Amino acid sequence: MKALEKLIAKKLIEVKAIKLQPNNPFTWASGWKSPIYCDNRKTLSYPETRTTIKVELARVILEKYPQVDGIAGVATGAIAQGAMVADLLGLPFVYIRATPKDHGLENLIEGELKPGSNVVVIEDLISTGGSSLRAVEAIRNFGCNVLGMLAIYTHGFAEAEEAFKKAKVSLTTLSNYNAVIDEALNTGYISNSDVQMLKEWRKDPANWQK
Repeated sequence: MKALEKLIAKKLIEVKAIKLQPNNPFTWASGWKSPIYCDNRKTLSYPETRTTIKVELARVILEKYPQVDGIAGVATGAIAQGAMVADLLGLPFVYIRATPKDHGLENLIEGELKPGSNVVVIEDLISTGGSSLRAVEAIRNFGCNVLGMLAIYTHGFAEAEEAFKKAKVSLTTLSNYNAVIDEALNTGYISNSDVQMLKEWRKDPANWQK
């Protein structure tokens, strides 16, 4: 898995799906200041990277969850990734909205999902885990069994790890924060002097200031 984590980290950096700016932090929608920004939707524009991610997600599902009946993507970032994985595996696909539609059938789950199905959830990014686990809750409330969640990348926050543990959801990611920092250092994207700052940020991202 370590080799895969490194490969995916390399590809995410190469296509600028992940950007590191220790000396010019980003501001997230939450208001948090951060030296890293991740937008995995960028990977969809690069066929080689897109295919690698799709194939590796599908491979993990076949290895860990052979009893899977369907794939669910978390809106909006994982809709395309989830649909591609479902297509590769020949499985039904649905996606989970952040909130129910305010018109029509007021769906929270878009697509056909049979109660009792064994579902694997696809996510693009794990931050605090809140939106990801709300999608799991929606699937469970519909009467389905969530086998586990797969994501392209995780920041590895302790808060998220605790939340997944509490919700009894198995999480597997193709890459992670440590792998990204290692790859960025190895390629000269960041310097040794940046590493400690990046480590400090992850300890308490909500209160971190450069």
